[in-house]
Amino acid sequence: MASTNSWNLEIASPVAAPRLFRAAVMDWHTMAPKLASHIVASAHPVEGDGNVGSVRQFNFTSGMPFGFMKERLEFLDVDKCECKSTLVEGGGIGVAIETATSHIKVEPAAGGGSVVKVDSTYKLLPGVDVKDEIVKAKESVTAIFKAAEAYLVANPDAYN
Repeated sequence: MASTNSWNLEIASPVAAPRLFRAAVMDWHTMAPKLASHIVASAHPVEGDGNVGSVRQFNFTSGMPFGFMKERLEFLDVDKCECKSTLVEGGGIGVAIETATSHIKVEPAAGGGSVVKVDSTYKLLPGVDVKDEIVKAKESVTAIFKAAEAYLVANPDAYN
């Protein structure tokens, strides 16, 4: 029987929540090949216009355990810097996991900056163990936000 699991992650950032959310979440398909070219070879929308129901694809370099992933946007509240997406193809779907969703919320932090909160839920295929993959997933998510953060700190007029 497949089991449902989850993991949580919090990342503190000196960047304001709206800027970080737009760069690292909403526009990541544009930013990733520029800021994380060692991981993301290319990325593009597959269908939709960035609203709920839209699908985008990320194509990875050989440094990743899978070649690509497609995610569908299930929920979006830009004003609250919050979204939920579901992995629909690639990224281990059908190989190790049956389903996977991520809920991301970037909240303002006391004294400025923000806190990124990520809740990921996934259902493994029977007999699959993914302990190492969880560590890698957390490292990858942290790297995404830290790459966007570094870009935003270096480019204070971007995403204002």
